[in-house]
Amino acid sequence: MMFADNSRGYPFAKDPAVVKFAGKYFLYYSKAPSEDGRWGIGIAESFDLENWEIIGELPMEQLCEQNGICAPGAIVLRNQVHLFYQTYGNGSKDALCHAVSEDGVTFIKDATNPVFSPTGDWNNGRAIDADVVVHDEKLFMYFATRDPKGEVQMQGVCTAPIDSEFARTDWTQVCTESILKPELDWEQDCIEAAAMCKRDGILYMFYAGAYNNAPQQIGCAVSKDGIHFERLFEEPLLRNGAPGSWNSSESGHPFLFEDGDKTYLFFQGNNDMGKTWYLSKVEIGWEDGVPYVMNE
Repeated sequence: MMFADNSRGYPFAKDPAVVKFAGKYFLYYSKAPSEDGRWGIGIAESFDLENWEIIGELPMEQLCEQNGICAPGAIVLRNQVHLFYQTYGNGSKDALCHAVSEDGVTFIKDATNPVFSPTGDWNNGRAIDADVVVHDEKLFMYFATRDPKGEVQMQGVCTAPIDSEFARTDWTQVCTESILKPELDWEQDCIEAAAMCKRDGILYMFYAGAYNNAPQQIGCAVSKDGIHFERLFEEPLLRNGAPGSWNSSESGHPFLFEDGDKTYLFFQGNNDMGKTWYLSKVEIGWEDGVPYVMNE
């Protein structure tokens, strides 16, 4: 699978999120900036996870979205698609928003958007790269933020009751410091784009280490409570490609999608330091609770 949106005149698609809904697959992704410089969110559909047709775009309707939106996360709950995404273009004021759809294409925005931004002297108030997972009758929402100087990207988490509307008053920040921040050499100054799944009571966080094209690569950490995480590997689970390959500049911004008994890791990549962007996927296998990239 290689997917890119050419609607801006060049191939560009970042930050994938995939759900299965109403008998088909939906892909939500960041679109390249338009003529006015605003990022957006595109929508594509597929019946085989290989061939994708662009079918729509999330409109920017609310005041908080006026400078752009991007980096969607998606989940199916209560027979609806819930989209969690970020505002863009506001620096440390960027925050997380929520929208819901009955058909996977037309979304109703939460009137309280943005629904979450972090507090505390350990971060700069920014929240981006949302992903969610159900755990202990709550929806855990993971986000990336930065240190007070705005230099180091790291992970935080908040929760909302699973039967709530996921509005602003429903979310509670459940960390008073970063739950995962860069420590390994290959992670450099950034851990972002948490991609969550739950297996046998364990929460797995596939994450992007290092900023875009540094190169960004993908690691994995685990937790029993959704707050305290330990890395499974000292090295990346999914590396950037070899020189000359399509993803030589990076393999980054993961999304974990489980389809029956199969697990897929969607990610972004390019070989020109970000002039173009493509989305692809690999299948993940499991051995004694440890993920590995199949056919590698």
